[in-house]
Amino acid sequence: MKDFQYEIVTIPAYRGVGLKWDGSYVEVSSLGKLVENMRIRVGELEHVVNPDIQLGLSYHLRPDGFVHYSVFEVSYDQPIPADMVEIHVPEMTCMLTHHEKGQDIGETYKKVAQWVKEESDFTPFMESDVTYYDALPIKHEHYPVDRDMNDPHFDILIPVVKK
Repeated sequence: MKDFQYEIVTIPAYRGVGLKWDGSYVEVSSLGKLVENMRIRVGELEHVVNPDIQLGLSYHLRPDGFVHYSVFEVSYDQPIPADMVEIHVPEMTCMLTHHEKGQDIGETYKKVAQWVKEESDFTPFMESDVTYYDALPIKHEHYPVDRDMNDPHFDILIPVVKK
């Protein structure tokens, strides 16, 4: 895959606060509303680290769908608003690639999965006591808040470990 560009990066641990979605693939159309709602509500977070980057953290913990956190990185001084949740992301090694505006998101993820499976010295990170239901069990996406929601560009980070 000569056109697939990526780098291996270490992401420091951080805390995110925002909204949680837990649903099936059939219900996934409702996820966009939650993501947009969180983008609008970032102003409620007084201790946001970077208000220009929204985080989408997906965990494939169910056979028919996934759990998604739409959050912003915040400092530990940030109280959790009543209808929001927090998530602590540990330091991790990730494969980082960029999804460009105008590309098919499914194709981008197909390239990521192919790279992990066939061409890398890495395997997706999985917690030992958790059951996952996807070849890429954890997907982190970093979106600029001013992106085009119909044709977004964003960074994809897949937590990995050496084979």
